[in-house]
Amino acid sequence: MSQATRDFLFELGTEELPPKSLRTLSAAFEQQVVQALAAADLSYTAVRSYAAPRRLAIEITALQVQQADRTFNRRGPALQAAYDKDGNPTKAAEGFARSCGISVAELGVEKTDKGDYLVHEGTEPGQQTTALLPNIIEQALNQLPVAKRMRWGAHRYEFVRPVKWLLALWGEDVLPLALFGLQSSNTTRGHRIHAPVALPITKPSDYHQVLAEKGFVLADFAARKAKIEEDLLALARQHEVTVLLDDALLDEVNSLNEWPVALSGQFDERFLDVPAEALMSSMQEHQKYFPAVDASGKLVARFFFIANIASKDPSVVIHGNEKVIRPRLSDAAFFWETDQKTPLEDRLPRLEQIVFQKQLGTLREKSSRVETLAGLIAQRVGADAVVAQRGAKLAKTDLVTDLVFEFADLQGLAGYYYAQKDGEAAGVPEVIRDQYRPAFAGDALPETLEGCVVALADRLDTLTGIFGIGLKPTGTKDPYALRRAALGVLRILVERELELDLAELLALSRQQYGNLPESATVEQDVLSYVLERFRAWYQDADIDTDVFYAVRALNISEPLDIQRRVMGVSAFKHSTAAASLAEANKRVANLLSKATDGLPARLDAALLQEPAEQALLSMLPQLEGDVGAAVGNGDYESALKALSALKGPLDQFFSDVMVMADDAALRAQRLALLANVRQLFLQVADISLLQV
Repeated sequence: MSQATRDFLFELGTEELPPKSLRTLSAAFEQQVVQALAAADLSYTAVRSYAAPRRLAIEITALQVQQADRTFNRRGPALQAAYDKDGNPTKAAEGFARSCGISVAELGVEKTDKGDYLVHEGTEPGQQTTALLPNIIEQALNQLPVAKRMRWGAHRYEFVRPVKWLLALWGEDVLPLALFGLQSSNTTRGHRIHAPVALPITKPSDYHQVLAEKGFVLADFAARKAKIEEDLLALARQHEVTVLLDDALLDEVNSLNEWPVALSGQFDERFLDVPAEALMSSMQEHQKYFPAVDASGKLVARFFFIANIASKDPSVVIHGNEKVIRPRLSDAAFFWETDQKTPLEDRLPRLEQIVFQKQLGTLREKSSRVETLAGLIAQRVGADAVVAQRGAKLAKTDLVTDLVFEFADLQGLAGYYYAQKDGEAAGVPEVIRDQYRPAFAGDALPETLEGCVVALADRLDTLTGIFGIGLKPTGTKDPYALRRAALGVLRILVERELELDLAELLALSRQQYGNLPESATVEQDVLSYVLERFRAWYQDADIDTDVFYAVRALNISEPLDIQRRVMGVSAFKHSTAAASLAEANKRVANLLSKATDGLPARLDAALLQEPAEQALLSMLPQLEGDVGAAVGNGDYESALKALSALKGPLDQFFSDVMVMADDAALRAQRLALLANVRQLFLQVADISLLQV
């Protein structure tokens, strides 16, 4: 007999939810409900979530109306303890029966390997789903990732925004549910302007259609976003331009609109003299507009936006938005023109008034340290030290421009344009622009070698200084974004293939500070911290953590070299010889740890007479040459392939040879032979740490 099912619908109606959190809240709500249904062992055929500015909803299709009955087997005392010598039930048996709600005579006996026990076998009837759903919904709402909840009116209820209505349908019936001082009903509410009325929902499957047809609300987040994107692209084609659709902005705009209507406006072409990034920032960040470019990729004097209303006269809405954007662009143009009157170099004294960190001085002092460090790094990688140092000196000066004060996301970019206007030498503007790259995961790296140098110097200065005053990141707290800085250092060194020793760079960085409270340990602390970021890096690349630690065991401090070794070891780990050679290395390491008397300086072939040890010994000269050449070229995969030839000889050696022989001289020679073998592997990594 098939299990009876019903469709379930729940909607929480609120005041406008935070647009940047709507998608996250909806996904979390669905996840919590789904997990609770699984824990309650309730099946269903489909789940569909809805999220719009004033509502979170979930529709569950064909949900079980009742949990399945559950059989149980509860074990009691051992049979020998359940009855006395006369066969009468003991207090233990009676107490167990009483706890089960039955008599001793109704208990069964279970035979096990450890003896016989009293048992109570029974069936626990499943609960009605309607009895479980209210708590499931309440708990799911309580566990939403809300940073700060609010109260409203005279109530003590808390949620991310005031709650206005509840809809809960169990099939065609209202599911009684009380939350936030409200009782559930079968009605939802439409658009504030187009349909400010209560809309009855007959059954869950009607929900999204009723809202769309009568309520002027597109409740499905993904479908609404797809419509916005499609409408914007179509409108842009009409105007023969390309609209720039930033996905994060699409999500935010989607979260602000229930009935999205795509429109387009224009602004004065004179504003195009302002850097495109400043105009785009004003449109995207402040107005939630979408900029557009022509066929050559140049910004045009047109913008696109989404209105939450289908106006009878769209020109009025367009004119209103054009009126709003004009003063924002005028501000950008004013700041751009005013800032150019003061060269970047003349702004250096103002950096003395900005504290980088109270124990580490001002931004002017930081710039001076970075300038010196950039010159030293430039010499090591063949970059133009003059360009790098000039760029480092001016790098922070755009922070005191009016344009960056108004549009903080333009730091670096503003300096790039101002440096060009100031006539700075070729390469300097690019250094200023690229100093913050990479700013986030997947961000582009600095385009020039000098840009890489300054980006490295800036991050190393921050890491050294903050660690040097004892402010290491703890747990989830990282106020100085040191994790991001560390990953930036690794990405630049590895992806730009800069053969630089991080330990040496940190020593140079520390020297720029002079005395720091943690001077004695700062270099090693930062080195360990930065290299540990590799672990997450390799996890994201699906490279086993043990591969990284096998390389890290060699205490190498050149990130590019670590990367090359990890790639080589990762490829080796999947070879047929890996398991045997890793195990052999573990065995060798254990044996060598017992060699307390020291090992001979050279191998004596005359003492190594066993065929297996002779075979192993004969392979060493060739392998030493092949491995040494491969390691010298940074070709660690080839080095390990060459060492894979040791699999058979090592297996035979451990099968035929007693390493810890009674003869001390022979024992020492055999251990020395193994030490030579292990040293070959240690030129690449400590593969005894591999888990294969």
